[in-house]
Amino acid sequence: MRNKAALIGGIIALVIVIVAIFAPLLSPYDPLEQDVFHRLTPPSGKHLLGTDVYGRDVLSRILWGSRVSLTVSVTSVFIAMVIGTALGMIAGFRRGKMETWIMRGVDILMSFPTLILGLVVMAVLGSGMIKLILAIAIALIPRFVRIAHAPTLEMREKDFVEAARALGVGTTRLLARHILPNILGEVLVMGTLWTATAIRMEANLSFIGLGVSPPTPTWGNMIRSGVEQLAVSHWLAIFPGIAILVTVLSFNMLGDGLRDISDPKLYE
Repeated sequence: MRNKAALIGGIIALVIVIVAIFAPLLSPYDPLEQDVFHRLTPPSGKHLLGTDVYGRDVLSRILWGSRVSLTVSVTSVFIAMVIGTALGMIAGFRRGKMETWIMRGVDILMSFPTLILGLVVMAVLGSGMIKLILAIAIALIPRFVRIAHAPTLEMREKDFVEAARALGVGTTRLLARHILPNILGEVLVMGTLWTATAIRMEANLSFIGLGVSPPTPTWGNMIRSGVEQLAVSHWLAIFPGIAILVTVLSFNMLGDGLRDISDPKLYE
C-alpha cells in the first residue's frame, strides 16, 4: 500500500481485467454487428466512441478486443515463464555441457529483438490466436531463462541446498521444493513487466496482419484499419491506441512497483 506506483498500476490493471471478463455485459452493441447507415459516425450519445467503416461500434470492439489482448499476453507469458524458468534452473543447477547448450541457445535467440523473433515465428507458423501465443512465448522464453539462471547459480551453493543433497534429495524435488520458491518472486515480477511487452507484441503483430484475423476485434487490427481513415476519422485509431497505452502503462507501473518492493537493497 505504501508503494503508490504498484498500487495505482495494480488497480488499473485489475479494472482492465474485470472489463475484459465482463465485456459481453458491458458492451452496448455486438462488436461484429454492421450498420452501413451509420458508418464512420463520430463519437456521440448513441455511439460513445463512434463507429468504424462498417458501422460497428468502436467502444464495443475495444471492450471485446481487451479479451483477446489479455488472453494472448497472459497465456504467452505464462507458457514462457514455465518453460524458461525450468530451463534456467536446470542450466544453473546441472552446469556442464547442459548449461553451455542451453545458455548459448538463449544467447542466439536474445540477439534478435523480441518483435523480430516473433515475426520470424509467425512467418513460419502462420496467423491465428494459438500461433500468436506460441510466437510471443518463444520470443520471451530466453528472457525467463536468464532470470532463473543467475539466482539458481547462487542458490545451489547455499548450505540448505547442500544439506538437502547430502540427505539424498533428488534433483527434481530439490529444484521444485528448495530452489524454485526462492527465485519465484523475481520471476513473477519480471513476468508482470513482460506482460506489458506481450501486449505490445500482440498489437504490433496484429497491426501488420500476422495476429488474430478480422473480423475478431483486437486493438492491433483496429488501429491498422483506423490508420487508413486517420485523416477523416481519427477516433478509429486513437481510442484503441489509448487502450493499449493505459494497459501497458498499468502493467509497467505494477511490475516496477513490485520490483522495488522485492529488492531488499532499497531498505538498506
